[in-house]
Amino acid sequence: MTQPLVSWDDYRTVLAVSSARSLAGAAELLAVNQSTVFRRLGAMEERLGARLFERSRTGYALTAAGEEMVKLAERMAEDIVDFERRLTGQDLRPQGELRVTTNDTLVVHLLTPIFASFRKAYPEITLDVVVGNQSLNLSKRDADVAIRATADPPETLVGRRLAAIPWAIYAADSLGLTTLDPVDYRSYPWIGLGDNLASLKPGRWLVQHVGEDRIGWRINTVLGLAEAVAEGAGLGLLPCFIAQTFPNLVPLSAPIPEIPGALWILTHPDLRSTARVRVFMDHVGTEIARRRGRIEGVDRPA
Repeated sequence: MTQPLVSWDDYRTVLAVSSARSLAGAAELLAVNQSTVFRRLGAMEERLGARLFERSRTGYALTAAGEEMVKLAERMAEDIVDFERRLTGQDLRPQGELRVTTNDTLVVHLLTPIFASFRKAYPEITLDVVVGNQSLNLSKRDADVAIRATADPPETLVGRRLAAIPWAIYAADSLGLTTLDPVDYRSYPWIGLGDNLASLKPGRWLVQHVGEDRIGWRINTVLGLAEAVAEGAGLGLLPCFIAQTFPNLVPLSAPIPEIPGALWILTHPDLRSTARVRVFMDHVGTEIARRRGRIEGVDRPA
């Protein structure tokens, strides 16, 4: 293939000199030194066999050939920016498919009406909701947005903290308990989180303060844990806003400060300006703000 006479770096150089009207100004725009700009410009004019600029005391002025090259370079720059916007998510129209990952507890107790209102507001965006407790890799585009209950979101993602999620000890009212002294923790059977959730702060707190031997039932979802505690099978640590949806669950403690849960909405940095990601994150943030009192355990659901 024949090598072109002019590279994209050459076009950028001409654009910079045209804009700055000096080699020093162009060098600053291009983040190179002035001698590099001088060499590039001279070599380009020699290859093309035409002068691109007239040099004078007032600066560098475009020749007719230079004006043609600048027009072409500006069109190329616009095309490149447009391509990069599409590639990295800078598109302006909120449409297409949006893949969202979250867990079953949040879908059942919080997010479904929010997803429904989003679809009503943005019918051109198709939601693909992936439910699971495992962390999908947003860098590999397993999902576009993650809505997670976590105190420590990955540093590789960007987003915002939507609400605190306090945890407390709960029991079914059938057990006849209204308070629980820490010295009596080991007097009762407990239900805990299993699998990968056991290593989270609620799971570690339970092992530390109650002991492995008093955990008679483990389950790998907070949704299932709440159901089991509500059946009276044992005491359990639960997010307050989940427990408050069960009329027969009784709080046996205040929120435990050692378990600082939080609700986050996250995306990959390359996707945060994508129209569909942006409007989705804004919509969810607004709707969660309206429900923050309930999520943080301040307002009990009617």
